[in-house]
Amino acid sequence: MKFHFIASENPEAKEALNVLIKRYNQTKLELSDVIIAIGGDGILLKALRNSIEKNKPVFGLNKGNVGFLMNELSFDNLENRIQTARKVKMHPLFMSAHKINGNIFTELAVNEVSILRQTHQAAHLKITVDKKERLNELVCDGILVSTPIGSTAYNLSARGPIIPLNANILALTPISSFRPRRWRGALLPQRVKIRIEVLNFDTRPVSATADNVEARDIKYIEISTDKTKKLTILHDSDHSLDERIMKEQFLT
Repeated sequence: MKFHFIASENPEAKEALNVLIKRYNQTKLELSDVIIAIGGDGILLKALRNSIEKNKPVFGLNKGNVGFLMNELSFDNLENRIQTARKVKMHPLFMSAHKINGNIFTELAVNEVSILRQTHQAAHLKITVDKKERLNELVCDGILVSTPIGSTAYNLSARGPIIPLNANILALTPISSFRPRRWRGALLPQRVKIRIEVLNFDTRPVSATADNVEARDIKYIEISTDKTKKLTILHDSDHSLDERIMKEQFLT
């Protein structure tokens, strides 16, 4: 089995990277069977983004601060762990961001697509789902659309719901919303197409971000699930991601 290893900037992760390369050898990404990401959930996100076009599964080894989606770090029996690992298959989001100047910026997102105010003034947004208007004006700092894998990241910090990985659901979560006061977001089927229009975009500019790739001065964005792209996360059979997500929902 051929591995392509990547690690975060954490010194302990880099040290583990050197040990693993010495033991199992480093293979170019395109020739590898599996991407091994060492660090925290951030490096797993990077590995998943790297895997989209290459269609490689990703196995994470925890050497980060949280590592919610990572497996326990061990230098032994890596091939056997990969062969017996459980697979979680997902699709990324596709963002089409239409800028004020007429340019169109497109990007894929593994965790979430977010839209945020660029100035001290709140953003005024209109939300349409499958061409049907659902909110004619949301006054907020921003809003995000999260995949199940991203639901425990920025989405959770914004008080969005945690989504089981096999739920085929997206979370639409407002960020510091002011009006409507009682609206706390929505859960949507993955098949829908979401359009977020920026009201008063000339005086209240916003940016759109797909994971960590940003475009500024946005007029509107459209978000959908890209079924042509696949993501595969591997996890130890005795270290279920579903169980970790279940436990996270009952933390007090």
